[in-house]
Amino acid sequence: MTFESQMAQDARIDVGAILRAILKRLPRIAIVTVALLAAAFVIVMFMPRLYESSASILVEPRSNIYFRSTNEQAPTSSAGDAGVVSSQIELIKSRDTLLGVVDRLDLRSVPEFNGAGGEGFSPLAIVSQLLGRRAAQVSIDELVLNALYERLSVTQERDSRLISVTVSSTSPQLAADIANAVAAAHVARRNQLSLSDTAEASGWLADEIAKLRVTVTAAETAVANFKVANDLFLGSNNTSLADQQLSTVAAQVTAAQERKNTALSRAALIRGLIEQGQPIDGVADVRDSVIIQQLSQEKARLQGEKAQRSATLLSNHPTIQALTAQIAELNNQIALEGRRVADALEAEARVQADLEASLQADMVRAKSSASTATQDIVTLDGLEREAKAQRDLLESYLLRYSEAMSRTESNSALPDVRVVSEAAPSVSPASPKTQLILVAVAIVAVMVQLGIIIFGELMSGRALVPVEGRVPPQDELDEAPFVEAELEPDQRWEYPPEPDPADPEMPQDALVAVAPEPEIEPAMSLPPEPEQEPAAATLPDVLAFSALSTDLVLGRTHLLILAAHRDNADCEALAEELVADALGRGLSIALIDAGSARRGDEPGLADLSTGTARFGDVVQKSADNSFAEVAWGQGRIIDRESTKPLTLVEALGDIYEVVVLMTGRVGGASTLPMFQGLDGRLVLVAGDEDDLAAVARTRENLLDAGFERCEVATARARVAA
Repeated sequence: MTFESQMAQDARIDVGAILRAILKRLPRIAIVTVALLAAAFVIVMFMPRLYESSASILVEPRSNIYFRSTNEQAPTSSAGDAGVVSSQIELIKSRDTLLGVVDRLDLRSVPEFNGAGGEGFSPLAIVSQLLGRRAAQVSIDELVLNALYERLSVTQERDSRLISVTVSSTSPQLAADIANAVAAAHVARRNQLSLSDTAEASGWLADEIAKLRVTVTAAETAVANFKVANDLFLGSNNTSLADQQLSTVAAQVTAAQERKNTALSRAALIRGLIEQGQPIDGVADVRDSVIIQQLSQEKARLQGEKAQRSATLLSNHPTIQALTAQIAELNNQIALEGRRVADALEAEARVQADLEASLQADMVRAKSSASTATQDIVTLDGLEREAKAQRDLLESYLLRYSEAMSRTESNSALPDVRVVSEAAPSVSPASPKTQLILVAVAIVAVMVQLGIIIFGELMSGRALVPVEGRVPPQDELDEAPFVEAELEPDQRWEYPPEPDPADPEMPQDALVAVAPEPEIEPAMSLPPEPEQEPAAATLPDVLAFSALSTDLVLGRTHLLILAAHRDNADCEALAEELVADALGRGLSIALIDAGSARRGDEPGLADLSTGTARFGDVVQKSADNSFAEVAWGQGRIIDRESTKPLTLVEALGDIYEVVVLMTGRVGGASTLPMFQGLDGRLVLVAGDEDDLAAVARTRENLLDAGFERCEVATARARVAA
């Protein structure tokens, strides 16, 4: 392995060095950026200013209601007919339409369009002239049309029949005039096209209408004479009075039957729901009752109060039982009122049954009167059908004749397009976008310079620093031989990367004391022990188990962090006692294992830190489902750079009353520094056989590492309690 590859594997990026390099070159970055902005501003100032104006045309079939027959419906259009709009766009851009605009505005005399002005500057034209190519001679109309094509944009608005006609020019007023002229020319052209095929049909329709008038008059006279001769009087809707009376009585009978059946059905429905014990609030008759509305509102209020209290009270609590009893009483009252509503509906059904019987007798008499006029009505219907056929033909001819005559007049025929928005002179140029260009130049200049600086720092190696030695996991620390020796103030324990040639018998998994490089700060190491005799460290009062348990029960301690002095089993024993005692007192507890390094079958904190498991996957119930538990997991180590374990502990603290966190044995492999920012109570757990002087030194090291408070508990603490 080369030196460069070894350096790349054993080095990390020093963000501070990169920031210092950027800060050092800030004046040069500012000067270069300002210079580029000034150059861009000068270039933009010499670019011609173009103003845009837009007019809108709506494509839809149109007709005048005053020239349309009574039965004729207004024409409709489909909003999704893209072919119609596309055809209109091509007509707008056609040569005939634009030539009319050129003639109307006299664009042949405008320098911007006839090529005489300086706005016709084109780099391609200059290159062509330098290569010896000359532009072909074109007419003034072609020159003006080409210039107009370049400045004209006709587009369809998305998912609509609206066409936008946009024109750009160096003059804002000229741009607005051209856009309005193009829109008006297209509307006028469509108006002329709509008047082409109707004039010829007007004469033929006039002759046919004159003949039909005589035929219709004779047919309608025969109908009137037959009615008078046979005493057939008609009411509304061209029906005889006898038929109208019979129809009215039959309708009343049907309505009475429907009301009776409806009342009986609703009464049966209400009674059925009451007998089945189902709610009757959904029935319209019950819902309209004022009493039931009041009872339902009171029931809803009690149910809401019960739901709110159930969040904090058990089902056998007196308050919950009282609310349940009140809700049951309201259900009984609602059922009683529902039976009253059913009784009222049954009474209404009986009234409708009596009315139905009376109407049946009236219908029999009406049938007898109507049967005598049946023969005459048949003959009358034949005469009316003949008269109606002649009259309908006459009306259709009159409608076509009226439509043809209306469309031959220029003021009455409406084209299928119209201008809905006229163009107005723009107050600001559309191009160039000075502010946008300057912002883009500034961003690109700064980003390119920053990229060059960062690339240079990385390539030169000034932004790369070697990483610290590997931090062994807890299981390796337990198996490694423990050297009972004191560290120098500038030393720490860690595994040697290679065998020591001076001592070949040294085991590979033994911890050795090494001094860090002067320029590298340890990532997660405790501060050096003070230069004093071990006997100078004093052990504070040992924390009693009863006091610690009382603080958990009374809520004085919410998050308890247990760190082992020598063996993580001491933390587990104390945590089990605390969990059992808190569960016995009805507290909700979460136990988190961040120090045992025992890999299991379920995902845990190690998997969460490496991103192989989600938050919901690592929180498990204990074997007896009595409390929440977060195991070490399936991974080998916990990623010290990950913030997910800290987030998990904070989230569990919001859910559970007590959170117990075990960080394992204090040392290089301990996860305790990851949780230093938590507002928790740190307890150093010592074994029964541990030296109290060594425990005191470890506690002093934790206080020097930045922990504000550290208490000590031992296996003898419960006996002392």
